[in-house]
Amino acid sequence: MSPAFGAMEVEHYSKGVLLEPFVHQVGGHSCVLRFNDKTICKPLIQREHQFYETLPTEMRKFTPQYEGVVSVSFEEDEDGNLCLIAYPLNGDHDNLENLDNSDCEPKSKLLRWTNKKTMLLENEKIPKEWVRQHRKEEKMKSHKLEEEFEWLKKSEVLYYTVEKKGNVSSQFKHHNPWSMKCHQQQLQRMKENAKHRNQYKFILLENLTSRYEVPCVLDLKMGTRQHGDDASEEKKANQIRKCQQSTSAVIGVRVCGMQVYQAGTGQLMFMNKYHGRKLSVQGFKEALYQFFHNGKYLRRELFESVIKKLTELKSVLEKQESYRFYSSSLLIIYDGKERQEVAVDSDPEDLEDLSEESSDESAGAYAYKPTASTVDVRMIDFAHTTCKYYGEDSVVHEGQDTGYVFGLQNLIDIIKEIRDESSE
Repeated sequence: MSPAFGAMEVEHYSKGVLLEPFVHQVGGHSCVLRFNDKTICKPLIQREHQFYETLPTEMRKFTPQYEGVVSVSFEEDEDGNLCLIAYPLNGDHDNLENLDNSDCEPKSKLLRWTNKKTMLLENEKIPKEWVRQHRKEEKMKSHKLEEEFEWLKKSEVLYYTVEKKGNVSSQFKHHNPWSMKCHQQQLQRMKENAKHRNQYKFILLENLTSRYEVPCVLDLKMGTRQHGDDASEEKKANQIRKCQQSTSAVIGVRVCGMQVYQAGTGQLMFMNKYHGRKLSVQGFKEALYQFFHNGKYLRRELFESVIKKLTELKSVLEKQESYRFYSSSLLIIYDGKERQEVAVDSDPEDLEDLSEESSDESAGAYAYKPTASTVDVRMIDFAHTTCKYYGEDSVVHEGQDTGYVFGLQNLIDIIKEIRDESSE
């Protein structure tokens, strides 16, 4: 467990922590869950776990910080609501089957969220017939939500209008359909295996979006090859086909997911991996442009930082002997929340009157200093990573991962093209 956890948090953690969907997951098929504000977790895959425990020092700044392993179990209440609870891997809570979770605060919270109206009715001693009718109506509403969710899963690019009232970042949890899908699938898998197994290991990782108020996230599948050395012939053929039919084979990178806040319209835009697979090289470039555009103007101030970090990552990977990052992704993250730009030579009193419109590109009469923006570039998903140091792998590769490095160079070149064309 990370030493960053305080005493109160450790005490709370020993009782079990409710794992919630990680709402900023935009790609991948493995379920990512929120452990707390700064930490996420995902099902432990031995090869990925080994990678995080042995990765070279120079790569650590380009991967999430690894924070340990937890034991996760799930419970189902009488109404069929499922919840995932994380416990310390070692100690008094190893035997989850005999553990009494009746005093687990996160669990009781979940029950209050899912059945709030029904529980209030029962507490107020409303007639049972009324309660039954109410539950029937709730189930009908739930069915409609499921139908809407099925439609969401089939939609490849989605736009949601964010209400003006309230904090934009607080509304994200209601929107991201991909995280909902992955969470639902994980619960279903665990439910189906409940008779044989109700205890899973998950790894804890740094939440890369925690520093941003409104995270804009781009998930890129890197490399010209996606299948691992241990893939079945069927899986291998399937992955080769996906690469050949997408930009992966041509430029070594394709869009796997995207989440962008459009300040111009107050909308959130989501793009999933199915749309990303269909893009041509030109379409990929347009998707990148869209990722850096907030609906009002292009976030040009981000380009140099992104290019610098991608170039540094490329240099680091070129020195990594024997590593192959098959099916790994690269995340680019920045804050979509607008910052008030400051006019050069403005009078301090005038700064108070700067409106949202005056910072638009159309302002014309003023030159504005770009505000400092932080961009993060990180590698994730190492379930199929291999290296000669792993020992048990039958296939040992030599030299750098040329497919990944090829994709990085093309990504750098395309971002430079967008930067140069936008400044003309």
